[in-house]
Amino acid sequence: MNTKHIADKTERKKLKRAARKKAAPKAKRPTSVARGSNKRKVKVLVKGQRKR
Repeated sequence: MNTKHIADKTERKKLKRAARKKAAPKAKRPTSVARGSNKRKVKVLVKGQRKR
């Protein structure tokens, strides 16, 4: 939801909460998918090298 045009913080919060309530519930992650599957993987490097 885009609330950029609303300057008042409480008003913006109210609208966002209403939109969240109205939105369809998100589907749960299936058990077959790992929790951190979207995380960037750190490659295994040679000993003595920097990771990042």
